[in-house]
Amino acid sequence: MKKEEKTNVMRVLDRKKISYKSHAYEPDATMSGEEIAGILGEDTSKVFKTLVTQGKSGGYYVFVVPVRAELDLKKAAKVSGEKAVNMIKQKDLLPLTGYVHGGCSPIGMKKPFPTFIHMTATQNDSIFVSAGKVGYQIELAPDDLISVSGSTVVDII
Repeated sequence: MKKEEKTNVMRVLDRKKISYKSHAYEPDATMSGEEIAGILGEDTSKVFKTLVTQGKSGGYYVFVVPVRAELDLKKAAKVSGEKAVNMIKQKDLLPLTGYVHGGCSPIGMKKPFPTFIHMTATQNDSIFVSAGKVGYQIELAPDDLISVSGSTVVDII
């Protein structure tokens, strides 16, 4: 484990007085969500990834799903009210959200986007999402994540 530093996500949570635990680890560029769960000593059902899509209308949408799951693009389009949605290109992530691939969090993006979290998140006392920087995760109550990110709980896998 490496020395922890405050990320923008942590500052947002501190400002809103939302309780969380931060976890830091030495990242590897090819590390999967499953490997991160292993490093954290957690079940993969508690570790979530943040995916950013663009709808046919041009709007952007954020989806938070368990690391072992695949986002169902048809379900994603339906819940976002789009005819279709597609993953954005990796090179577009930083300018759009302020986050890099592997460090994207549903909290504290440059601007808020409609955000949807898979319903399994609410089956846990706490879940993990990126703290906004590669090598950092935060653990918090699902209801707190839903509240701070303005997420809608849906079936999207």
